[in-house]
Amino acid sequence: MLKGIVVKAYNSYYYIQSGSKLVTCNLRGRFKKERFSLLVGDEVTYTLTGLDKGVIEEILPRRSMLKRPMVANVDQVVLTFAAVNPNINPVLVDKFLVIAEFSELEIVLCINKIDLSDSESVTKLAERYEQVGYKILAVSARLGTGIDALHALLYDKITVFAGPSGAGKSTILNAVQPGLELMTGEVSHKIGRGKHTTRFAELLPVTGGGFVVDTPGFSFTEFNDIEEAHLMDYFPDISRIAPECKFSSCLHYKEPRCAVKQAMAEGRIHPERYQSYLEILTEIRESKKGY
Repeated sequence: MLKGIVVKAYNSYYYIQSGSKLVTCNLRGRFKKERFSLLVGDEVTYTLTGLDKGVIEEILPRRSMLKRPMVANVDQVVLTFAAVNPNINPVLVDKFLVIAEFSELEIVLCINKIDLSDSESVTKLAERYEQVGYKILAVSARLGTGIDALHALLYDKITVFAGPSGAGKSTILNAVQPGLELMTGEVSHKIGRGKHTTRFAELLPVTGGGFVVDTPGFSFTEFNDIEEAHLMDYFPDISRIAPECKFSSCLHYKEPRCAVKQAMAEGRIHPERYQSYLEILTEIRESKKGY
């Protein structure tokens, strides 16, 4: 029995990386009957049926699973945003952070296109999230600034790159791992965001060890899996202060004697972070009404 990792799934075929070898595999019939969803990133055992062809025999237990996009065994997520073109949207940053926190992944916040931006505004934004406790990398994929530091963070891990289209994820991956030659798309001047250039999730090997995942550009509009009472758990700056509230059921919205609102008024929680929290809370409440 041989062991490998699913690096690509396409047209009911699964491409398994096993050492330096790439094997094209089918699923055993029993998995199809069980409707088991085999994901990119899954570790499997397989048997060979021919030269570089095989059948997947067993799907090994997962360490983690990112739900949107669905990728198994991810160790960390690099949330990638452009400083400009399209301009960075703090609410969208916070929405991505909430989903990444919910997925229990290590988080790196990567700000691209710093060569085109006002350095002071990037510094202020970086400081905001560093104070929350996030690791920040400011890069320019075009000039190569910060790419070595990013490459070092990818060693021996499965890293998913996620963020809105137009942020330069594919350009960054091409800079991190020359030779990938991923398709990149220009930002549409008409709609102000990038064109989708990645069609499916795929694990791409990184020199020195590890994999990166290039995923379709997307934005989160639903938080159906998150209960409003637990939203605060995915805002580290809010969850640290929440126990100080007068009422244990406090949602930090309109309740009296709320320590979170007090901390925001005192500057210990950034007002825009608090506004993001309220916006997502409202989205969750509205989505529940539809059930």
